[in-house]
Amino acid sequence: QNPPIPANLGKTNRESITLDQAVKTPVHLWIVGILSLLWNAVGAFDYSATHFRYEPYMSQFTPELLEYFYGFPAWMVAAWAVGVWGSFLGSIALLLRKSWAVWLFGASILGLAASSVYNFVLSDGRAVMGEGGVIFTAVIWVIALFLFFYAQAMAKRRVLT
Repeated sequence: QNPPIPANLGKTNRESITLDQAVKTPVHLWIVGILSLLWNAVGAFDYSATHFRYEPYMSQFTPELLEYFYGFPAWMVAAWAVGVWGSFLGSIALLLRKSWAVWLFGASILGLAASSVYNFVLSDGRAVMGEGGVIFTAVIWVIALFLFFYAQAMAKRRVLT
């Protein structure tokens, strides 16, 4: 017995695309993916250099900032790690066209939220880091939210599988 002929045979409109058909990767995914990987690689380096107290990098900071960074409680270091590595791995997942990029970027936002609470509510981070630290944190928030919603949109369009 022959299988039935699909109802959408010969159709070329968007509605005829089935779940098992490949969706063409838009060029903007590669642009966003590469730029986000570069951005998040800087964050991963910053985290690692601070965590391992890499002297050539850490020597650019004032003694007050070093005392502040090295005094983070363990939960803050963990939140920072989740934020940084979640976003870095999310960028890799985005380039691999994997839908779990959404979850990784979501986890990074949770880490960012926890570290922001520590920096600006539970400690004197604003005073120590100054307005530059506040502005830079705002930029990080904008980029993190963009990457999360971008990955979510790409997953919804089935660009990410």
